[in-house]
Amino acid sequence: MRFSRLVTGLTCAFMLQAQAAPVDEYMQYLPDGANLALMVQKVGASTPIIDYHGKQMALPASTMKVVTALAALLELGPDFHFQTTLETKGAINDGTLNGDLVARFGGDPTLTRQDLRNMVAALKKQGITHIKGNLVIDTSVFASHDMAPGWPWNDLTQCFSAPPGAAIVDKNCFSVSLYSAATPGENAFVRIASYYPAHMFSQVRTIGRNSGEGQYCELDVVPGELNRYTLTGCMRQRAEPLPLAFAVQDGAAWAGEILKAQLRDADIDYSGHLVRQSQVTSPGTVLASTQSAPLHTLLHTMLKKSDNMIADTVFRTIGHHYFNVPGTFRAGSDAVRRILREKAGVDLGNSIQVDGSGLSRHDLIAPDTMMQVLQYIAKNDATLNYISMLPLAGYDGTLQYRGGLHEAGLDGKVSAKTGSLQGVYNLAGFITTSSGARVAFVQFLSGYAVPPEDQKTRRIPLVRFESRLYTDINRNN
Repeated sequence: MRFSRLVTGLTCAFMLQAQAAPVDEYMQYLPDGANLALMVQKVGASTPIIDYHGKQMALPASTMKVVTALAALLELGPDFHFQTTLETKGAINDGTLNGDLVARFGGDPTLTRQDLRNMVAALKKQGITHIKGNLVIDTSVFASHDMAPGWPWNDLTQCFSAPPGAAIVDKNCFSVSLYSAATPGENAFVRIASYYPAHMFSQVRTIGRNSGEGQYCELDVVPGELNRYTLTGCMRQRAEPLPLAFAVQDGAAWAGEILKAQLRDADIDYSGHLVRQSQVTSPGTVLASTQSAPLHTLLHTMLKKSDNMIADTVFRTIGHHYFNVPGTFRAGSDAVRRILREKAGVDLGNSIQVDGSGLSRHDLIAPDTMMQVLQYIAKNDATLNYISMLPLAGYDGTLQYRGGLHEAGLDGKVSAKTGSLQGVYNLAGFITTSSGARVAFVQFLSGYAVPPEDQKTRRIPLVRFESRLYTDINRNN
């Protein structure tokens, strides 16, 4: 009996070593110091084909959107819509609205200036030409900070990191043009379209085209209150303007100014002030409204294009819907954990999810936990219609030009979410192998760094690694 147990134990040990050894061979293609956690498992199987550090915590980056999307479908449903309304508790008499006009923003990440224009046109059709009251910007659907813990401070002015507040218009992103001065030493000047309610100031010094200081003279932006921005640093002389884009930092002020301009264009004035309302109040009579596309459509865009704004407004909305409180990142985190446990049987354990997008450096999850999510998705895809929303290798989204999968001959055969941060290259999704089997996989690759002289070709090791790894997974399963 003891001998039998010993043989069984040694056999298991050799099996584990044999399983790990091939993965170590793929690691030779990666830069020194890279960390890999990898799990591969056939859909419906009880055990993985490959379990390489499967319980090792890692930064999920945008693969966290896989978790967010599943929780959203389970809690909100595929037909959920974000709502934006113009409402009042006053009455309309002889073209005058006797009361405040409340613009209640619901966190719609796809709301546009045209949507607001259409709602204002609806007011005009009702004969309203004057508002005897305030113009109120209501953002009470969300509360607390519009930025999650662990977001890098120097990304906050980038459009991909625009704060996902309740009031969003045109993705809360705007563009400007920076022109170098004709004479070195003078300030560059900035131009911004008049329809953007933001204010730009330039303290950027122009330097000569061949100036040696250009290497370390950086161009920076300093955001201020009410969407005021100051550009600092320096720029080389150039014939063409430098195009720049920035994230709106104050969504309520941004939306309020745009709505005010739309009212003015429609010859509707108001006697009060532009004010903000962040406390929850009872709704009034809806005078005009607009809604987003269904949630499933939004999640399709979110996963294909890795849209952070959609991910984080959905995340906060999950918290708002589940707990019936103003949506916060903390409420979203607690709600997602409970929803997955109650409705999908997925226990996030000691995973950390502080946002819906995966932008945060606080997020942590292990491959075996992500694998639970993938297995549930595959098992229930006939109902969820989830896998079709993922990027398809060689065809669309963030996998359209994934070199390693293309070299592995997997165009059209991999549906997966990418996840990238500085030094992070992740994948989580499904492969239809050469035998016709559907295999779920999670690749968490971090600590990826190359010498400065190799920056232009930094993805070559990644392509080699992924092409060899996924070629073998495809052939052998």
